[in-house]
Amino acid sequence: MSGIGEHVKLSTEEFVKEAIEIVSRAESRGVKLRILGACAIYIHSMHEQRAINIYRSLGRFTSSGALFTDLDLMAYSKQRKDVIKFFEEELKFKYDPLIKALFSGKRLIYFHPQNLYHVDVFFDVLEFNHDVYFGKEPGKGRLELDNPTISLADLVLEKLQITKINLKDLVDLAVLFRAHDICGQDIHKECIDGNHIATILSDDWGFWYDATSNLGKLIKFLEDKQREGLLDNSDVEDVKWKTGKLMELIDRTPKTKNWIKRSKIGTSKPWYREVEEVVR
Repeated sequence: MSGIGEHVKLSTEEFVKEAIEIVSRAESRGVKLRILGACAIYIHSMHEQRAINIYRSLGRFTSSGALFTDLDLMAYSKQRKDVIKFFEEELKFKYDPLIKALFSGKRLIYFHPQNLYHVDVFFDVLEFNHDVYFGKEPGKGRLELDNPTISLADLVLEKLQITKINLKDLVDLAVLFRAHDICGQDIHKECIDGNHIATILSDDWGFWYDATSNLGKLIKFLEDKQREGLLDNSDVEDVKWKTGKLMELIDRTPKTKNWIKRSKIGTSKPWYREVEEVVR
């Protein structure tokens, strides 16, 4: 069986096509699935070639194809039985029995019938260093905001919640910001809802701390790559302007009592959840 952590054994184009097809087939049966992570960012940014070029300039992809390690999906827990039926009976994917026994209420792992990749299905909330919530049932959550991926704002939050952010995550953020504008009003699927991000961060000091720190790390990372001649000035300035616009929204959004109370403790106590990767 293909192991967790191995690269997808398909080209970028083949994998993207298959991911979209899975979401589409599930949707036709009333099952809400939305793509997360690197694959979602790639799909949502394909319309902007300058953004896609950043992947190649900064080494996110190689000549052999995608550096995707899996397909991450978000679903509603109210549809858990339908998700299991869809993957096991219709798609004939093989499941991870340990994960199913221990974490099926929050997470399931499936393996492609030909072991080309594995699928990580999360329910309701992405629980890593910080939480990104999507709701529990169709019609009352955030999965309907976009298709086939989660919304752009949720993709940004997914990356900004990482306490020890790495190169691949910074590249993903750069691509997201290069391909999309920040909107405070006139929200639509092709702009990043800055107000939603700011509202989430205004109630959670720890999330705010990591998110704003990561925006700073992103700019430094891009400026370093600019000096190395790997990025054009226009790309870096575009991302800097958009992250600045987002930071402005975050700064001027009133903070809750929870945020203020936790801010007084600062980093003297852990402000994030330690996360261990699932390894088989």
